[in-house]
Amino acid sequence: MAQQQNNLKLYSYWRSSCSCRIRIALNLKGLDYEYIPVNLLKGEQFSPEFRKLNPIGYVPVLVDGDVVISDSLAIFLYLEEKYPQIPLLPSDLLKKAVNIQAANIVCSSIQPLQNLAVLNYIEEKVSPDEKVPWVKFHIEKGFGALEKLLKDHAGKYATGDEVAMADAFLAPQMHAGIKRFNVDMAKFPLLTRLNEAYSELPEFEKAMPENQPDAPSA
Repeated sequence: MAQQQNNLKLYSYWRSSCSCRIRIALNLKGLDYEYIPVNLLKGEQFSPEFRKLNPIGYVPVLVDGDVVISDSLAIFLYLEEKYPQIPLLPSDLLKKAVNIQAANIVCSSIQPLQNLAVLNYIEEKVSPDEKVPWVKFHIEKGFGALEKLLKDHAGKYATGDEVAMADAFLAPQMHAGIKRFNVDMAKFPLLTRLNEAYSELPEFEKAMPENQPDAPSA
């Protein structure tokens, strides 16, 4: 049952892993929201209207009444404070720190190196043939670090038997690695097991790129 809340609006792009993190968090917290698509390929993120919401021109952006927040990490922490009824950060201090560390590996050491602006720059300044090798190198480097970080903390999910922040950040990154960049997940058995667990959760599946209203028709 959805919790009571302001009229939440999420500016999102179907394939954005940053947006997907927030879609998962909203679903896990039982929060209804209005999905507002922003077509990154058409450059809608650079429109004056969108730049008023986020001057740097990235998705996601969350609007909660009069509050406007961009950046997935900031949005996640806002949701955690504003709607704490279903917490996604453990109360245990160590588990909380591991969740934040894992999420930060994804959002600072992996995803920024695969985003559209970076790939367009590599294509223009280096070579189109270098885009996928570049991305796979950085994804695999990050996945290797996550395997080591989580090996002593994982249960059914990344940091135990309850879904938490790290899971919401990991799932979209693995989806992108597998579906978009053909990363060989055999090298990462722990992450592979977690990815299989996520596929059984409706809150995760509903948030996946192919299930968004702006996803291209098959």
